[in-house]
Amino acid sequence: MDYKNILIIKMSSLGDILHTLPFAAALRERFPKARISWLVHPQFADFIPLPSVIDEVIFFDKVRFQKSSFADKVRYFFHMRRLLREKRFDLVIDMQGLFKSAVLAFLSGCKNRIGYCEMRELSGFVSKAVCGENRNAHVIERYLDVARFLGSEVKNIKFPMADLSLEEKAVEQKLKSLGVEGRYIVVVPAARWWTKEWPLEHYAKLVSLISKDGFCVVLAGGAAERAKSQKIVSLAGAKDIVDLSGDTTLRELAALIKAAAFYISADTGPLHFAAAFKKPLIAMYGPTLANRTGPYANDNATVILSSAPCTGCLKKKCDNWHCMADITPEAVYKVFKDKIGKI
Repeated sequence: MDYKNILIIKMSSLGDILHTLPFAAALRERFPKARISWLVHPQFADFIPLPSVIDEVIFFDKVRFQKSSFADKVRYFFHMRRLLREKRFDLVIDMQGLFKSAVLAFLSGCKNRIGYCEMRELSGFVSKAVCGENRNAHVIERYLDVARFLGSEVKNIKFPMADLSLEEKAVEQKLKSLGVEGRYIVVVPAARWWTKEWPLEHYAKLVSLISKDGFCVVLAGGAAERAKSQKIVSLAGAKDIVDLSGDTTLRELAALIKAAAFYISADTGPLHFAAAFKKPLIAMYGPTLANRTGPYANDNATVILSSAPCTGCLKKKCDNWHCMADITPEAVYKVFKDKIGKI
């Protein structure tokens, strides 16, 4: 069927948005003349690729919604219902697969609703789950199975990234003002779950070893992680460490990673910037599944899995947490030395 007006629902998180980009690219190739819209939380809208892939971005403001009274929540849903129905979509694709996305898919008024294979929180009763041969594979392939269902051949995996030229210039100036010129290594210490984080002491030891080799290390992340980065700097006691945590916008963070020689972190959103940009990288994994959500379609990526028997438990809390600590700084440094020598 030749759809003309399509809505993608994928509202969060950063990593999930980036994982959906290859699907969006495949969808555009399959329907080159269609109008394709994307429903997203405002804080992640900057990474929706306009205008060659996506024609319109529609916002669902989760922060506003959560802070609203019950009456205002009801009014907001009626607002979204009116907004979505006015668009007259002929295909809605729920790539979130959660209750909230199912509600919005239903409110669109579109009768033709599909989603990917992992439809949770009763969302499968609203949108038809599309399950292909990759239902147990990486999430990007699971998303691409939806594109294949719609007739896309998916000859290769593309990450259509937003234009970051202004941010690249801004980052270059920031680094220059801090005395950083030439090659640098980006390290992002924080993660959304504390169980996914590598110990700060391990990061300090690693960046100290890297710094002694003459490389400048740039610590990056949000303002909430500044205390962690400062502790790493204090523990490392090395000269060639620059802390930019909280000093970049999310788009500038992407630009910072794009221009880096190398990237290191645990399983966190910015990791997928590095993967999409095909950067040489090391990612440490413990409670999460690298084969399902790790860096993908990047031959320069190395994943170091914890040796703990409970690895891949998917726990956000743990009473016996040691999986990430079991990955030693020396082991990560050894991989770094091998990879950086080949660049």
